[in-house]
Amino acid sequence: MPNETPVTVSATRPDASWIDENVRSLSSSATLAINEVSNRLRREGRTIYKLGMGQSPFPVPEIVVDALKAAAHENDYLPVRGLPELRAAVAAHHRTTQGLDLTPDDILIGPGSKELMFLTQLVLDAELFVPSPSWVSYVPQARLAGRRATWIATKREEHWHLTPNALATALEQAAAGPKLLILNSPSNPNGFRIAREVLAGLGLVAREQGIVVIADEIYGQLDHEGIVDSIATFYPEGTIVSSGLSKWCSAGGWRLGTFAIAPQLRWLLDALEVAASETFSAVSAPVQHAAVTAFRGGPAIDDYLRANGALVEAPHGGFYLFPDFSPHAASLGRRGVRRSSELCRRLLDETGVATLPGSAFGRPDDELTLRLSYVDFDGAAALASARQQGGASLNDAFLDVYCARVLEAITLMARWVAGA
Repeated sequence: MPNETPVTVSATRPDASWIDENVRSLSSSATLAINEVSNRLRREGRTIYKLGMGQSPFPVPEIVVDALKAAAHENDYLPVRGLPELRAAVAAHHRTTQGLDLTPDDILIGPGSKELMFLTQLVLDAELFVPSPSWVSYVPQARLAGRRATWIATKREEHWHLTPNALATALEQAAAGPKLLILNSPSNPNGFRIAREVLAGLGLVAREQGIVVIADEIYGQLDHEGIVDSIATFYPEGTIVSSGLSKWCSAGGWRLGTFAIAPQLRWLLDALEVAASETFSAVSAPVQHAAVTAFRGGPAIDDYLRANGALVEAPHGGFYLFPDFSPHAASLGRRGVRRSSELCRRLLDETGVATLPGSAFGRPDDELTLRLSYVDFDGAAALASARQQGGASLNDAFLDVYCARVLEAITLMARWVAGA
């Protein structure tokens, strides 16, 4: 072979600097991280009270489990938008419960509502607006998609919920361009439902400003009074209603979410279908077939802190409390606790109670708020006992037997905060 000049090859090797900047700036989801930490500490022999992860403790309804078993042989790729029968059942569900004028063509099925919300931020070139506090993943998803995100401050005395005036002010002060609002009710992290009159006012502002709204109603069927108010009632032409099986059907691990998208937003649904076809292709066929049974009417999964000085009110739905320990700020400060992240860490280290700091939900870290998920109990046993009682009122004795870990955790927390 003729002599050839050697080619110089760069010595650069793959390393962490290759990771996209939007990803490098983030850490793992706070809710998933606390669950992994709690499980690890339990394996090490620690007594840990899991008040951090908001996973339903109840079993999936047996009729839905049977439907999944019957569909286990289904192995075809389903349409990207979802199984037609399931989309019809979801549309009918929203027509029945909320009076929304939707058809199967307005429904998109995804591998969890979390994935559908991320795809929306990916395909929609819009600035995100969320109330503070809000669920931990809305803003990180915006950052992953390279979008601007704006927190809108709320007040504890207003149940931490967004007011029409606050929304209008935030939108008017923002730069020109498309805007997306995500509104969660009942709320994670505080369990409060947005009042109907407030939703009406928010709907008026949304219409005036011409924004897109995602109504995250994953806890909608876990409202303790059965109220299903939605901003979609007041702003149907610009709202996406997000739901799924994870909470009310206790099937988080099944990974099935639903989007009910206003017909006027068909252009967005079409774009989401394109993105879905290039990412998850289609949701598991057996799970979609089983979900038809759930949405057609399978059975829905139907004061210790206050007494010890925390500012907390009874929730309207979901699994959460969002106490504010600011009345103890002086005494906690003398013990070196001045931030919600410090409060969360010390509680886990010294009492075994796993919680999440308010800062993970968009609150200032120097505000002593925590999110508690009161579901560390055997839901199957509790549900069986409740059914045996024939719907009778569940008293303190029932809680002592079936929710003992939650009661013990709150007692330990209250004593620790009080310095006992």
